[in-house]
Amino acid sequence: MTPAVTFDDIRDAATRLAGVAHRTPVVRSRTLDDLVGAEVLIKCENLQRIGAFKFRGAYNAVSRLSPEQLAKGVAAYSSGNHAQAVALAARELGSSAVILVPEDTPKSKKDATEGYGAEVVTYDRYTGDRVAIGEALAAERGLALIPPYEHPHVIAGQGTAALELLEEAGSLDTLVVPVGGGGLIAGSSTAAKALQPGIRVVGVEPEAGDDTKRSLAAGERVSIPVPRTIADGQAAEIPGELTFSINRELVDEIAVVTDDAIREAMRFVFERLKLVVEPSGATGIAALLSGQVATPGKVGVIISGGNISPERFAELLVTP
Repeated sequence: MTPAVTFDDIRDAATRLAGVAHRTPVVRSRTLDDLVGAEVLIKCENLQRIGAFKFRGAYNAVSRLSPEQLAKGVAAYSSGNHAQAVALAARELGSSAVILVPEDTPKSKKDATEGYGAEVVTYDRYTGDRVAIGEALAAERGLALIPPYEHPHVIAGQGTAALELLEEAGSLDTLVVPVGGGGLIAGSSTAAKALQPGIRVVGVEPEAGDDTKRSLAAGERVSIPVPRTIADGQAAEIPGELTFSINRELVDEIAVVTDDAIREAMRFVFERLKLVVEPSGATGIAALLSGQVATPGKVGVIISGGNISPERFAELLVTP
């Protein structure tokens, strides 16, 4: 059976993204190496356009639409980063965007989405079904719907982050990737296993949002109540059908981290690497620092995003 997303798809996405997406830096911290007992290479997608890896998948998907569809516009639903990514991709390609976001999405993410020219529509994430609402909105207005992870072109675009990391870092023993809906790790594991079949791929979820961990253990998609966690970008209720079909074959394990561990990781990255990282972006580092991931040898970790207001960042880092 042909995989839904292949390594060739990821290479094709990399070509499409060249000169459009940033080739984000890979950085090191000797202090982090000493603390976890490994050589850690950090892929800084917090420095990507719109402040997160999501631009890769959004642009790859939107850029493949026909001129007629681009003229009509695109729609998306998102907790914040995919919203900004689709808004910017649409603007870059001469299209327009309507984005559905939760009412409690951080104001900084809503404002940025509108700043890229998109119309923002809100819903209650605890009572509303964003997929149903988003599909209805797109159908009503004749828009092309670009979901945050349940789309092969989106997944292929996200996989270019791991492709770049492996090209720069060389051989890795372990790749650590934050998990929300599963698009980043689906693309990353596809790239990693194609280049290095023996690599260990570990996903990281917030403790309150462990739907992928439970699903992999059960061998089928498991739904959980809407997670209440500071990692708003990882507040998924159930893995995507497409992403889960990939991840159950390629992901070796899932670690979970507490909100307190996420806060400590954000603090560490700020103090030691001078980088601002949002909670969802810090979960991979949190897993390393809290010992939730065994780290023999050489480890790559993706910081998935850095979209957080100064006020929220300071609030989260204040010791209770």
